[in-house]
Amino acid sequence: MRIPTFSRQTTADNTDDRTTSVPPVAPRRDDTRTTATMPRTETPRTETPRTEVPRTEADRAATVTAERPQAGRAVVDTAPPAPKARASFLATLALIVGVAGALLVLSGPLLGYGIGVSAVALLLSLGGLFATRKRHVAGKTDALIGLVLSIGAIVIGVLALTGQLSWLGTDMQPATDLRNWLDTQFETRF
Repeated sequence: MRIPTFSRQTTADNTDDRTTSVPPVAPRRDDTRTTATMPRTETPRTETPRTEVPRTEADRAATVTAERPQAGRAVVDTAPPAPKARASFLATLALIVGVAGALLVLSGPLLGYGIGVSAVALLLSLGGLFATRKRHVAGKTDALIGLVLSIGAIVIGVLALTGQLSWLGTDMQPATDLRNWLDTQFETRF
């Protein structure tokens, strides 16, 4: 990039001899050779003498501009674009299967099946957590919720099967019992 040069202007009240005796600067012509493009006068001992083709000012300016960033613009190394973000299928599936397992455990008669479905959800959520370690894969929250639901359903299911929870078992009908309790509570109000 060429920087424009301006000639010095003299005024009537300026008495400095340096400014009045210096002629204005003439613009450089593009076809003149510069000191950077002149051939070498010394030849190295190890190399064969070579002749350089004189370059014009426009060629040199184009080379310098291509090598240097433009003023006011930051140099940014462009990385290849990252893959498009996507949700992990394993994490989403773990959440769905975890909710299904928890509902089966809380149903009562399907308690055993609920424990099995929750065990599958636990494995899926662990796979979903490992799948979301990549930068462009989302769904870590889904996998964590599926993991918590499946562990909770397995613990509640095992406690209900061993008889530790009196309100839940394979012979209980929690939905029917809840409905009867609600009917007794709201019988006189409606």
